[in-house]
Amino acid sequence: MKLPPFLKKSDPVALVAPSGPLPEGRLEQAVDSVRELGLEPIVYRSCQLKHGYFAGNDEDRARCLQASFDDPDSKAVISIRGGYGAHRLWNLVDYDAIAATGKGYYGYSDITAVHMELNRRGLITWHSPMPSTEWYKGLDDYTLESLKRALFGPLPDWLENPPGVPMETVVPGKAIGTLIGGNMSLVASTLGTPYELDTTGKILFLEDVDEPPYRIDRMFLHLKHSGKLDDCAGIILGPFVDSVPSNPNATLTLDEIIEELLGSLGKPVIKGFQCGHALPTMSIPLGAQVLLDADNGIVQVLGV
Repeated sequence: MKLPPFLKKSDPVALVAPSGPLPEGRLEQAVDSVRELGLEPIVYRSCQLKHGYFAGNDEDRARCLQASFDDPDSKAVISIRGGYGAHRLWNLVDYDAIAATGKGYYGYSDITAVHMELNRRGLITWHSPMPSTEWYKGLDDYTLESLKRALFGPLPDWLENPPGVPMETVVPGKAIGTLIGGNMSLVASTLGTPYELDTTGKILFLEDVDEPPYRIDRMFLHLKHSGKLDDCAGIILGPFVDSVPSNPNATLTLDEIIEELLGSLGKPVIKGFQCGHALPTMSIPLGAQVLLDADNGIVQVLGV
């Protein structure tokens, strides 16, 4: 795996929107938040477009994503927000050429679709908060320090929760592998396609938002029946935010779902990993080698 060069203050960075459109009036706030971190934003056209629930049509978003990496002036590429639609670009973007630039890439949620393709080609990417989603509001100290490390380095030795927020053991044990994954609905959507995520020997990270318990149950089951949970070396579960049952009197809890579907896998599993659609959140290097110590609720970064 290749670790892209870290940024320096005043470096130009490309801002793109491979998924959803920005809310009205948000672009200027997002751009300002990038400058506040000491970087110089290059705003791509997709950040200003709207096509239904997309930031422009598929061709527009694909061209912007490709151009942002090809741009000799940009030192890294930052997705300005998530939403929906990045996986519609899978067959429209030359991911081999993008990965060959060796540039850093940042974002999360729907952006998992891009992370998976770049990680598949040997490039480490950063699952991180985004300018028009979190940065523009102002970040808490924990989130900001983790983001700065992702942007400016160095590679962290440990992926640690905020003080007083322990990770919880679901299944004890230890495993070493490449950290992959991200948003669970995006990971599940790859199954049965040419873009299917290979979890063999990997440490699989999963999180999601706005999915009721039965849908989370269904996605875990889909991953289990497809062999993805059997193939991986260990599992890290982030938050499942706003998982609200339609009928609170006829539902399983998330803890019950996790225990019933993952508790007998016979490999290390932890939950409560503070990364995803919740603040505070850490930024993590997808594609790095990590040690998952579920006995002690520890994730150590071993390198690339």
